[in-house]
Amino acid sequence: MRLSKVIYKGDLRTLATHLASGESIITDAPVDNNGKGEAFSPTDLAATSLANCMMTVMGIAANARNIEIEKMEAEVTKIMAANPRRISEIIINLDLKINEDTENYRKVLTEVGLNCPVAKSLHPDIKQSVTINYL
Repeated sequence: MRLSKVIYKGDLRTLATHLASGESIITDAPVDNNGKGEAFSPTDLAATSLANCMMTVMGIAANARNIEIEKMEAEVTKIMAANPRRISEIIINLDLKINEDTENYRKVLTEVGLNCPVAKSLHPDIKQSVTINYL
């Protein structure tokens, strides 16, 4: 199944359109790599996708157990390395508040989040530093 269409717009900018929904996002090269830095860079999206994926599967797991998520927010930091230029570390600080805060639910949600599909798809050389703060 086709997923998206990506068009190079010039000036190191791309436009990606999700074919099923028609929703679009743009990317720009970062300032430190000859770009304008006016939008997510491709590596920003890769790092951010880890948090998106974690939160999605944690939401699925919570729904399956009738756990109400009262708050779930994450801050993502991306560390780049050189030679070759690549993501070396993704740092995620995730705040989570659930209506029934038990040790068992914490364990289940943490395990699901840390083993999301994006986490399992990233190259093992990329350090994933994840902190989940139960509020």
